[in-house]
Amino acid sequence: MGRGLRAVLALGLLFLRLAQANFAPYFFDNGVGSTNGNMALFSLPEDTPVGSHVYTLNGTDPEGDPVSYHISFDPSARSVFSVDPNFGNITLIEELDREREDEIEAIVSISDGLNLVAEKVTILVTDANDEAPRFIQEPYIVQVPEDTPAGSSIAKVRAVDRDTGSGGSVTYFLKNPHCTKFSVDRHSGVLRLQAGATLDYEKAPAHFIAVVAKDGGGRLRGASVVLSATTTVTVNVEDVQDMAPVFVGTPYYGYVYQDTLPGSEVLTVVAMDGDRGKPNRVLYSLVNGSDGAFEINETSGAISITQSPAQLRRAVYELHVQVTEVSSAGTPAAQAMAPVTIRIVDLNNHPPTFYGESGPQNRFELSMYEHPPQGEILRGLKITVNDSDQGANAKFNLRLVGPGGIFRVVPQTVLNEAQVTIVVENSATIDFEKFKVLTFKLLAIEVNTPEKFSSTADIVIQLLDTNDNVPKFTSHYYIARIPENAPGGSNVLAVTAVDPDTGPWGEVKYSIYGSGADLFLIHPSSGIIYTQPWASLDAEDTARYNFYVKAEDMEGRYSLAEVFVTLLDVNDHYPQFGKRVQEKTMVLGTPVKIEATDQDAEEPNNLVDYSITHAEPANVFDIDTHTGEIRLKNSIRSLDALHNITPSGDHTWSLEVQAKDRGSPSFSTTALLKIDIIDTEMLSRNPMAAFLMQTKDNPMKAVGVLAGIMAIIVAITVLISTATFWRNKKSNKVLPVRRVLRKRPSPAPRTAGIKWLKFRRTKAADKFVLREDPPNENCNNNSLGSAPPPKVPAPPPPPSVAPSMGPAHWMVPTVSGSLAPQQPHPSPKPKALAKHKAAGRPVQSALVSELRQKFEKKNVHSEAYF
Repeated sequence: MGRGLRAVLALGLLFLRLAQANFAPYFFDNGVGSTNGNMALFSLPEDTPVGSHVYTLNGTDPEGDPVSYHISFDPSARSVFSVDPNFGNITLIEELDREREDEIEAIVSISDGLNLVAEKVTILVTDANDEAPRFIQEPYIVQVPEDTPAGSSIAKVRAVDRDTGSGGSVTYFLKNPHCTKFSVDRHSGVLRLQAGATLDYEKAPAHFIAVVAKDGGGRLRGASVVLSATTTVTVNVEDVQDMAPVFVGTPYYGYVYQDTLPGSEVLTVVAMDGDRGKPNRVLYSLVNGSDGAFEINETSGAISITQSPAQLRRAVYELHVQVTEVSSAGTPAAQAMAPVTIRIVDLNNHPPTFYGESGPQNRFELSMYEHPPQGEILRGLKITVNDSDQGANAKFNLRLVGPGGIFRVVPQTVLNEAQVTIVVENSATIDFEKFKVLTFKLLAIEVNTPEKFSSTADIVIQLLDTNDNVPKFTSHYYIARIPENAPGGSNVLAVTAVDPDTGPWGEVKYSIYGSGADLFLIHPSSGIIYTQPWASLDAEDTARYNFYVKAEDMEGRYSLAEVFVTLLDVNDHYPQFGKRVQEKTMVLGTPVKIEATDQDAEEPNNLVDYSITHAEPANVFDIDTHTGEIRLKNSIRSLDALHNITPSGDHTWSLEVQAKDRGSPSFSTTALLKIDIIDTEMLSRNPMAAFLMQTKDNPMKAVGVLAGIMAIIVAITVLISTATFWRNKKSNKVLPVRRVLRKRPSPAPRTAGIKWLKFRRTKAADKFVLREDPPNENCNNNSLGSAPPPKVPAPPPPPSVAPSMGPAHWMVPTVSGSLAPQQPHPSPKPKALAKHKAAGRPVQSALVSELRQKFEKKNVHSEAYF
């Protein structure tokens, strides 16, 4: 009974524990090539940039609890990656290097907060072509005998590349394959002497060969790259005994003086083995030519005299010295021979002496043309220099003393005797225009003697002129100014060109040409430019002329200069008005302008000043001196003020205006100006009157307006006709011709003419009335049945300046009647008259006077006709 109870209790505890169990989380294993899971079999290129997201740890918890991720490394290893604990994103935080570390061991873990599951993973680091080939066993220095056969192997280079695959393969080639005697095997790196090539120690004891090792290429950071390295192979050529001995310092000259003691050394010859690398020792010997008077030291090469100079029978000895190589075995080898000249000289007791064709001479003269060719020899100088001493006493230097750099003397060092040659060094300096005569001193001075004996000779060179210069003007351009009224043949200016050459070459001939030269001539010898005899200059037509003048010598060498001729304006034009008699309409308060133009070209001749020379009354108008604007005086601001000045009431004034230029002497012109004055109130009340006033001075404006109105009427008529035509055409009907006879009504009074007259007239026009005849049965203008037209108000008395009409009545024919003057009313008193004028229309005497004059002319013509 007790055992059964214990079993039941144990079983219950077991079920209780199972009910409380929490299972551990686990990673997903996604296999090879996956970037999501537990990093099993994961590989990473070594050139992956630091900071890259390379993998994502991914797992789950059976109970669905949230999990976190972790990664750790061995304490002795680098922490290459970092992980986001919440999302499992693994980031590269250290640079990878496959050559240093091709595997990375890490421990990745996943935890649900209670259980932690860890796995050890190995990440493979794959190769990238980031390693360049590297030469080993450097430096490469080899010793090669100069007799090495062509095609022989002389060295081997080796380079290694730690990359794998094609990036780790290495090939070799020479950096400058066309500039060397060597070649390299591209696979093995073996250096060889090329076929047909030889080495020569004496020409090139060493060679430097640049060898390049290049890998097979590969990918690096997404790009294909090929890396290489370069090394230098030094080939030292070893000398081989294949050259004969060589003398140094040839030719050999020696001198024996009269006081030289027997046994004294005269000179030393030097020879050495031609094989410089491992030279053999040499021995010297005299072969012939000494006659027993000289001997040589077989080891040092020093030649000594064995007899007294007084016993020597010859002045010059030609010795032959032989040098022989001695091999390392002690046997004679290659030989060489050199001549030695020994002169027997006495003491230095003769200075250098110059000789001409006839003997000693210390002055030499020559004539030559300037600018001879560079390097030319002055063949006209026959100069010989001699020093009668022997040996070193006869050695001296030659030099020219004078202007430097022009000539040089050859030779500069002389032994005993030489023919002196003088050569042109600087041809440009030999210029006749600079120097007529060149003088030098030829100096000969001994070199190695204590006395330093010397002598001199004068060299005098007379230069002859050639045509080597171009005529040159004193200026590149000339400026002249002449008045426009200068008569034909007047002098303008003189140009001057100078040719430094002499004789006919220095004579200059002048000529001119160019588009502006037609009106001018030049004297061919003096260079004086003057106008054509028939030339008429006008500054208003052409103010400036520009042409070229040419200076030419007899051989056609020339130069040019530019001439600018400006015509000075002369006051030869009067100011001109557009019309001698002008009519202007002045709106009260607005000026009118009169303008005159002066055709002169320059100021002040073409500047015009204006003035009023005559006006009655004289105190009505002012004129602007400069602009020609005419305005009423400031005290006159209304028509009433005008009437106070001119009681006659006339609004038309005649002024005599003078336009005077500012030239010297001054010219002036007058014009008669008629001015009508109107008030601005009339213009504001009657637009048509304003228009007529505006177009009075400009008739073309009125014509343009009328033409525009007619064009609009014609266009409307055409449109109506066209519309009617198309309407009839669409209806396809022929409409009958209808004739409507209507009784002609009695003609109404002609108000249109009255309105126009009312618009055109002022108070003075009120005396004109329009009379209509009554209509008759034939509806003509002779009808007597119509009522008389309304009468107009009585006008003021006419202005005093208006012409008297006389007692006869005058009529103006119209379409419907005639215009007859009304009987004048009695003249009002002055106050009433002024009041009546103020209350009347603004268009006053100006328009009425003009209208009246036109009607009078027209009436006269009508009466003559009838």
